[in-house]
Amino acid sequence: MQIKTLLNTVENFKSFVYKAVSFEVINGRKALVADIKPRVNAKPECSVCGKRASGYDTQPSRLYEYPPLWGFQVFFRYSPRRAACPVDGIHVERIPWSEGKEQMTTTYKVFLSRWAKRLSWKETAEIFKSSWDSVYRAVQFVVAYGLAHRDLENITEIGIDEIQVWSGHKYLTLVYQLDSHAKRLLWSGPERKAKTLLKFFMELGRERCLRIKFVCSDMWSPYLKVIAKKASQALNILDRFHIMKKFNEAIDQIRREEVKKLKDEGTDNVLEKSRWLLLKRPENLTEKQTVRLSQIVKINLSSIKAYLMREDFQRFWEYKYPAYADRFLENWITRTLKTNLEPMKKVAKMLRNHKQLILNWFKADGRLSSGTVEGFNLKAKLTMRKAYGYKSLECLQTALYHTLGNLPEPILTHRFCG
Repeated sequence: MQIKTLLNTVENFKSFVYKAVSFEVINGRKALVADIKPRVNAKPECSVCGKRASGYDTQPSRLYEYPPLWGFQVFFRYSPRRAACPVDGIHVERIPWSEGKEQMTTTYKVFLSRWAKRLSWKETAEIFKSSWDSVYRAVQFVVAYGLAHRDLENITEIGIDEIQVWSGHKYLTLVYQLDSHAKRLLWSGPERKAKTLLKFFMELGRERCLRIKFVCSDMWSPYLKVIAKKASQALNILDRFHIMKKFNEAIDQIRREEVKKLKDEGTDNVLEKSRWLLLKRPENLTEKQTVRLSQIVKINLSSIKAYLMREDFQRFWEYKYPAYADRFLENWITRTLKTNLEPMKKVAKMLRNHKQLILNWFKADGRLSSGTVEGFNLKAKLTMRKAYGYKSLECLQTALYHTLGNLPEPILTHRFCG
């Protein structure tokens, strides 16, 4: 089979024909170059209005990179014509395999973007003898197309969270769709301020906001205020993961203070290397860790008291009815406030201040799982590592939409990468 026949099978362009296909040296490497010519009597298409117009002149030939064949880079070579449009004037013609002055074909950009989901952008560039910037442009193109063509209807469940993107408390607010029929990254915005989340709701539109039934979020006050204002009809459920995270932070603070105290007193430090024994769930401990924990809990230490208080609170999530859960929660808060463990008392006050939102978890019948949001966040952090070399927040957002957005791609006649 001739290469021309192969190209006509996978990429046939109306009004254009493949001419000679030959090996040439491009940028110091042997590559396949396919010459493309317009069909006889085929007029150029105006790049502004899309209508056919008389040809004005022909520009010097350009190379457009295409997906590789058998390890060889492939290029289309074409001399663009300028169309003399009676409405829009003289413009370079619209060509079906590329856009504007882009030197990569649309097919090649989609090809690179698919590989960039599997590999880091740097690895993708190295394997296909491209550059990091070219991979970024490819992903950027596919993401822009996807955002413009995605379906934003039937959004009823969302999760809101933030991730730290750079040192120095730089954050990115992330909004996920959590519906059973569509789980994806919906939106991202810099910082974690009220105006950040407000922008999401404004872009989503009033009608779509009114269709939201459930919102899963953490206890960040600016988020809660915006949710109450823009999605007041929705049930706001506080994220179970973030609630238990507050417990772990309190336990760790007590443990660190107690370790220092024991060290200063010269007492045998039984809490040494015990951090993860106290922070992990019992079912996640190894056999060796379980044995050691069973020994430590027999000792009258503040760290152990805090640990047992957390384990006692875990029963809260097992209740079926809000009224019984409320009674348990109030009882736990009252008992905790009578202790001398200040970090745990701080947790108890937090629970009381947000009690109604916490109890919403039962009203929603547990249908929103915080694990879904945390799963997305873990993937987001992995994406950040895979896209190392990103030079701006916009670049990072592009990478996140690409990986987590479940976006539609440009329609191609042939799929080079599944």
